[in-house]
Amino acid sequence: MAKITYIEHGGKEHTVNVANGLTVMEGARDNNIPGIEADCGGACACSTCHVYVHPDWVEKLPAKDDMEEDMLDFAFEPDAARSRLTCQVKVTDALDGLIVQMPEKQI
Repeated sequence: MAKITYIEHGGKEHTVNVANGLTVMEGARDNNIPGIEADCGGACACSTCHVYVHPDWVEKLPAKDDMEEDMLDFAFEPDAARSRLTCQVKVTDALDGLIVQMPEKQI
C-alpha cells in the first residue's frame, strides 16, 4: 500500500492510501478525487488521467512506454519531464509518498 497525494489544479490536496497492484488512476477513481476523468477506463486510449509528477518523483517512476508517450501528445499542456498518465503507473510500496498534480483541465 502506498500513500499518494493528489493535488487539484486549485491547490486542494487529497492524501489517500492506494493498494498495491492498482494504478494511480484507480486510486483517484476509487477515492472520488476530482480532476482525473479516466474516460477510457485505463486502456491508455485517451489523456484524461494526465498529471504532473512532483519533481522529486520523476526519476523514481518506471519509464514511459511508447504508447503513453504518444497519448501524452493529446494532453492539456504536457510537460516533457513531469507529465504522466496515471493509468500507466502501477502502485507499489516504492510509490509511498508520491505526489501528483492535476492540470487545469483534462482533454
